[in-house]
Amino acid sequence: MTAGQTNDRMEGARPATVAVLDVGKTNVKFNAATASGAILETLSVPNPVSQDGPWKHHDLQALSGWVFDTLAYLARRHPLSTFVSSGHGSGGVLVGSDPDDDDGTALPMIDYEQALPDEIRERYTPLAGSFFDRGSAMMHGATHQARQMFWMQQTEPRAFARAHWFLGVPQYWAWRLSGVAVSEATVLGAQSHLWNVPEKHWSPIVRSQGWENLLPPFAKAWEAVGTIRPSLVKRYGLPGEMKVLAGIHDSSANFYRYQAAGFDNATVVSTGTWIVALSGKTPLNRLDEHRGMTCNSDVHGRPVGGALTMGGREFTHIAGRDDDRPNADAALIRQMIAQGTMALPSFGDDDGLFPGSAGKGHITGPQPVDAAERKALAVLYTALLTIECLDALGGSGRVILDGSFLRDPLYAALVAALRPQDDPVSNLDTYGVASGAALLARHGTRAARAAIALEKPPIFQHPPAELPAYVRRWQAMARQSAEANFNALRKRSIQ
Repeated sequence: MTAGQTNDRMEGARPATVAVLDVGKTNVKFNAATASGAILETLSVPNPVSQDGPWKHHDLQALSGWVFDTLAYLARRHPLSTFVSSGHGSGGVLVGSDPDDDDGTALPMIDYEQALPDEIRERYTPLAGSFFDRGSAMMHGATHQARQMFWMQQTEPRAFARAHWFLGVPQYWAWRLSGVAVSEATVLGAQSHLWNVPEKHWSPIVRSQGWENLLPPFAKAWEAVGTIRPSLVKRYGLPGEMKVLAGIHDSSANFYRYQAAGFDNATVVSTGTWIVALSGKTPLNRLDEHRGMTCNSDVHGRPVGGALTMGGREFTHIAGRDDDRPNADAALIRQMIAQGTMALPSFGDDDGLFPGSAGKGHITGPQPVDAAERKALAVLYTALLTIECLDALGGSGRVILDGSFLRDPLYAALVAALRPQDDPVSNLDTYGVASGAALLARHGTRAARAAIALEKPPIFQHPPAELPAYVRRWQAMARQSAEANFNALRKRSIQ
């Protein structure tokens, strides 16, 4: 039994358990976990989206019923002592004064992937401040909480004026359960355009638009902001003494998991819809907003360098949605390299690390002839995107790979073959966000480092002699094409 497991048993005869709500863009998961991060049970549901109203939005009223019913179900099966939510940073919720008024919202929660009206985008851009005020470049669609607030304010001024708070996704659920509204550094540091992480102050747009009173006081991610509201305790039979923590950004929760395990100096690469590489060692002056780089925050409010690209969506563009092969074929990857078949960015709506490349992705060289070859090329392409993220962040040292890409062992094998100097390791656990969020329940009281299982990636057997030249050529072509696209866009904007 590890020290973490021993600590789990300090509250009563049964292990104290943490309820972790993980809100993703596409799916929502509810987990019962130990305070040492072990997942005991998981339930999930699609994150519903409605087309009604002034914009496409998440149906929080429908989701609320599932959240409360599922929490009650888990409470009957596990001795829940703490609730914490994690969530993506690309959305926020404008709420009224009463968390029991339907879903509590003052206006529907904007779906960040929809197109932004041209007028809103053009008026917003000059208000958004410097790179560190924003934490990122201007990303696609309606991404960024400040941009969503501006859209709401301009389109629905009366409803906006009646609102009480604007909350990040995890803090919305903390408010629904406890009635206490807070802000939190990792969520606001996830490209919200509301918070300057290095200087620790609100971005200029907050003052210029008069939003100061809509953004509540800060709490640390691990802080208990209250307990379950009595009305919910009575209606759903929830434990009245259950603590509600402030909550955390999803990628930051995964990063915290490695911090809690003692890997403070590692670069963590999380994979899924996005490839998100985070490093606390990257100097701030190295961050380049034009290359998909970000300035995030860790749980302590310290700056964290980031590099991100929508790798999961790009993978699907190349491999195809009808692909049902479990893993890529190493022989076909070697064939793609030997014959010079390359996928060049970017296939999705986001530039990623190659400015001006959105929607311009293409395959050069002999074309893949079937699903197996497309799968091989997709794995090779996402490994190259990962190397680009690591190159952007700079430095060397331990690299930790995790997330859904590791389901195909050739992804980690390729990254290890391309960056052997970084001593890469893999974590095959697919519940990193939930585990990291659960660890918050014992922040500051943990008797030992959190246990985590890391292993060496498999070896990419018999790499072709052309591999180093292939990588150099891919990097040169991808960067050259991106530079030409970026210069053309900049020229058109000047004209």
